[in-house]
Amino acid sequence: MSVLGISLIRLLDVISFIIVIQCVLSWIPSIRMSKLYEALSVITDPIEEPIRQVQYRYVSLPIDFSPLIAILLIQLLQRLVYILFW
Repeated sequence: MSVLGISLIRLLDVISFIIVIQCVLSWIPSIRMSKLYEALSVITDPIEEPIRQVQYRYVSLPIDFSPLIAILLIQLLQRLVYILFW
């Protein structure tokens, strides 16, 4: 596998990890106004907002499944990168 393929897979791993960290931090109300949470939101919102818009258009649930869907899409993208660069 080329260096570019490995780098893309690792970058997608980091993005998935950031999404998980933001989800865990969102359970603590006092942290939601912190600089760390805002910095993580800058990274994850461009990924999750289109998913939220589609999700809320068809289903109105009180639970936000966009992080889970984003991680699943990132995993599919990782597999595609793995297939293309193998």
